Amino acid sequence: MTAAEVLAEFAPAAALCPALPAWDGELSGRLLMAPMAGVSDAAYRLMARAGGAALAYSEMVSCAGLYYGEKSWELVDPDPAEPEIAVQLFGSKPELFRESAERVATRLGERLALIDINMACPVPKVTKKGEGSALLENPALAADIVRACRSGAPDVPVTVKIRRGRYMGQEVAPEFARAMEDAGAAAVAVHGRFATQMYHCEADWGAVSRVADAVGIPVIASGDILSHDAARRVLAETGATAVMVARGTYGNPWVFSGHEPSVAEKVAAFECHVRLLEATGAHLKRARSLAGWYFKGMPDAARWRNAAMSCVTADEFLAVAAEVRAHVCPEACS
Repeated sequence: MTAAEVLAEFAPAAALCPALPAWDGELSGRLLMAPMAGVSDAAYRLMARAGGAALAYSEMVSCAGLYYGEKSWELVDPDPAEPEIAVQLFGSKPELFRESAERVATRLGERLALIDINMACPVPKVTKKGEGSALLENPALAADIVRACRSGAPDVPVTVKIRRGRYMGQEVAPEFARAMEDAGAAAVAVHGRFATQMYHCEADWGAVSRVADAVGIPVIASGDILSHDAARRVLAETGATAVMVARGTYGNPWVFSGHEPSVAEKVAAFECHVRLLEATGAHLKRARSLAGWYFKGMPDAARWRNAAMSCVTADEFLAVAAEVRAHVCPEACS
């Protein structure tokens, strides 16, 4: 089955919509699926879009990887069922960004919604190369990167994702965002933590407000948006134009619509997601993490999670789902 066929047949049972509307470029009030390393593959993006995400991002993709090899293009290419995607790039060399932006725009054409530049990743193996959140300490270079992307893909919106700052107590986000706006960024996403905090402690949505007050371009809020209600609160409280949801999507594609799924719908969503992994050619071991996320909070959740850890094929994962349905929601089997 193709991914489109999977959605048509199996999404409705999970209270998901198989018809994916095209991105219209409008950010106001929208909920977006964030780029997540090791998570945001085509199947994950399709689930998010079926759940109501206005747009979904690729994993962050190395400009050097796109320039020097072919493997990284697997992270960029959308599945035929995806109307379009946003592609997030990372690196530190403006010329590689220019070349990558041009190649991505040429390859994806009208299916490329925007190019986002990662200036937020806190992982040491990224920052030690001057990439990700390390760019927060070098606004001149960061601005050159934005200009390079715009030069390579002049017809594609270029956005940036940043954090409050790199080090605790040293917030640079408002002035840094102004520099990105001056360089031509179409929007800025703000994660309300310092890079050295990684993903610990609470995100400060006040940082989003301060950036929104500092710039005239749209601001996208990020960090600790774990529910639909939280998304709506951050929009109301910060002046953000849109919201980017990351961990809040784990086992919860309904976070974008606010639908409260039944247990049967959660099981059906897991089954749909597994079938999408197979249809898109993804590594099926990814379903092991998905099982933990979708089955969380169910009776005997640890049992089902452990059962999934030994699965290899789609049929094996679907057999676990059938067992969950039989034990947890037997009325669905009648």
